[in-house]
Amino acid sequence: MKKEELENDKKLRLLNTAFKLFTEKGTKDTSIQEIVDNANVAKGTFYLYFKDKYEIRDILIAKKSHKLFREALQELRKNYISNLSDQVIFIINYVIDELTRTPALLKFISKNLSWGIYNKTVLKIYEGNEENEDSVYKLFLKGVKENNLNLKNPDVTLYMIIELVSSTCFNSILYKEPLPINEFKPYLYDTIRNLIEQKN
Repeated sequence: MKKEELENDKKLRLLNTAFKLFTEKGTKDTSIQEIVDNANVAKGTFYLYFKDKYEIRDILIAKKSHKLFREALQELRKNYISNLSDQVIFIINYVIDELTRTPALLKFISKNLSWGIYNKTVLKIYEGNEENEDSVYKLFLKGVKENNLNLKNPDVTLYMIIELVSSTCFNSILYKEPLPINEFKPYLYDTIRNLIEQKN
């Protein structure tokens, strides 16, 4: 294995091991020593890549939420949906269903779903495709332009939608508050539609 491949392998092992431990035990109860022991990597190697366990946690949150949106977009491409609101709701519905199926991932991402779209520094460094044409962010901005939607600040609108989903669905999925997620979805989707299609 070449040196570069070896380094990437170590970094990947650290990320995968940290994710496993964080989702099983929580970040607070996971030590860096446990991460390196389980990843079979020297402690000094950890500090080559990450400042501390909170940095590796933040990177993982951004990566995992970014992956959810990327997969949702891939599914959207398999369907013919031209209306922007319907496209956004399709993507959100996919993400919600995935988080409902994997409560450990939901708890880990917690209410930081927007990091998958807006934590650009992390995504640029660790995904290498922040400028990729195929992103939810670019789909939204393109849709606003093509549909001549009268949004004062499309960037802020998308951010509000993702934050709304992130904060409300967490309680709805885990605690069924204010309603179980399937009952809550219609209210959420009406609000998203109103945010996108607002008439000024």
